[in-house]
Amino acid sequence: MDKKEVKIKIEDKDLKGYYANLMLVRHTKEEFCLDFVNTFNPPILTSRILTSPGHLKRMVKALKGNIDIYEKEHGTIEEAEKKEEPELGFRP
Repeated sequence: MDKKEVKIKIEDKDLKGYYANLMLVRHTKEEFCLDFVNTFNPPILTSRILTSPGHLKRMVKALKGNIDIYEKEHGTIEEAEKKEEPELGFRP
């Protein structure tokens, strides 16, 4: 399979990124909704991603592959300790 170069336009305001320390996940049969939240007072939604189940599965696979590469190069990542957070509807 030939690889294609994709040019992505990025707005200046998005180059810095957005901090999130909580992700809320909801879904219907047709789509997943991922809400990324910064829980510092007051909690604020920093980004929302809507995607199909098939695309989400590919994203999870890509994240897992990158975590494996990272841990091979830098050692095991310790999972963040679960803090007492306000109940925002998070389901693992």
